[in-house]
Amino acid sequence: MSVAAHNLRPDPLLWTTRIANRLHLAWLRKTYPFAGFGDKVRIHHTCDIKRPLAPYIHFGNSVLLDREVWLNIPESPKGSGPAIIFDEGCVVGRRCVISAKNRIHFERNVIFAPGVLVMDHNHAFSDINAPIAAQGITEGGTIRIEEGSWIGYGVAIICSKDELVIGRNSVIAANSVVSRSVPPYSVVAGNPARVVKQFDPVKGEWSFGLATAHKLAAVPE
Repeated sequence: MSVAAHNLRPDPLLWTTRIANRLHLAWLRKTYPFAGFGDKVRIHHTCDIKRPLAPYIHFGNSVLLDREVWLNIPESPKGSGPAIIFDEGCVVGRRCVISAKNRIHFERNVIFAPGVLVMDHNHAFSDINAPIAAQGITEGGTIRIEEGSWIGYGVAIICSKDELVIGRNSVIAANSVVSRSVPPYSVVAGNPARVVKQFDPVKGEWSFGLATAHKLAAVPE
């Protein structure tokens, strides 16, 4: 066998990871009381999901959580239903953090690059003389990311109040910070995030630059 052919052979140690993933997934399915757990769900064994939080988490079919994803619910949700919802076909990249006090809903086929942060609340800071760690968290709001959207590397999506909606088939560029709603079919970038272009399905054309900036401001937070 040539050196090149030998180098193309898969690493035999990958089987240990595959076995660990399968055992971990079977354990989650059997012992964690999730609000929903669809078919063909894949969760890497390094993901951080605490069992007491399982009743507040819903997985649709064909959801993938890559390694070291953290699903956090800092307080028992006040409303009814799950606090974190993944609809069919969602893919969450490595080291993403999703923290839901109220509700975060990912619709069908939403895809995350690695290192994304999604929070529907924030750390409270009402007393400048008290340590922030002792001030708890804000009431926050809810987040809904509509179907077909792409969330780029290192994006932070944080809702401080009301409902934050990212419209369907939108793209959030790498390292953007989103704190307001985004219209459908938008490309968003920056800190704070702004619409840099948007597709008009009626006209069948894109609008660019400053001509789209007012559209993001016009969407309710």
